Amino acid sequence: MVAKAFQTDHGTIQYWVSDVFSDSSPQLVFLPGLTADHRLFSRQLSYFDGKYPMFVWDAPGHADSYPFEMTFTLEDKAKWLHDILALEGFDHPVIIGQSMGGYLGQIYLQIFPGEVQGFISIDSAPLQRSYYTASELWLLERMEPVYRRYPWKLLLKQGCEGVATTKYGRETMRKIMMTYDGDQRRYARLAGHGYRILAQAVKANLPYEIDCPTLLLCGDKDHAGSTMRYNKAWHRKSGLPLLWIKGAGHNANTDKPEQVNQLIDLFIKEKVM
Repeated sequence: MVAKAFQTDHGTIQYWVSDVFSDSSPQLVFLPGLTADHRLFSRQLSYFDGKYPMFVWDAPGHADSYPFEMTFTLEDKAKWLHDILALEGFDHPVIIGQSMGGYLGQIYLQIFPGEVQGFISIDSAPLQRSYYTASELWLLERMEPVYRRYPWKLLLKQGCEGVATTKYGRETMRKIMMTYDGDQRRYARLAGHGYRILAQAVKANLPYEIDCPTLLLCGDKDHAGSTMRYNKAWHRKSGLPLLWIKGAGHNANTDKPEQVNQLIDLFIKEKVM
């Protein structure tokens, strides 16, 4: 993977891309969740190295994509992603998004219909307004003060143990969260902004139709918010296939990387190639 940077009017986005690949190969685009960064997909990047062209980023405002003006929307984020992928020749991507990365994938599908070859949601949820209560959206828009006032050591502990069930999964998230150690205001601003633009996207009440082969993955120990409930409803209402990752938490791809990697590989071979 080659490290590159993309300049926007809000700041610079850091990303990594395969240096050599065939134009006909499925192009894997890994999108980390809110407050996570490219390290969330380390086990996927090593597994698929040499098999498919790959892309991963530190989303705007995250890790090395900082400083960044936090006034953008999820739509802005999707458009920047589209510009970067076009620059790198990723014209038929398979989007693999964890949590917030899955929401971003749905925005991308909304804005650029027909361009995505496949979509895999990992512990994410649907964006359609009908899945959310008014109180859930109200809370999403007011999370920044909560993170700002929460004791950092407790936030660090719960932020690692609450999203993963395994040693590797928790250690990975701890390393990621330590990026913000000593600057809790930055972490709170990042998380708060992410939840606000998510709520804004839901309240926009757009169709968010998925026009490509899709797979929903969710850890059966995912206790982050209402993710499990959302996935059950998403599967029931849309008919999209849903697979539960046994023993995994919210970051299923770090708790059960071998299983998730095999499912991604199988999906690509059966539904994309």
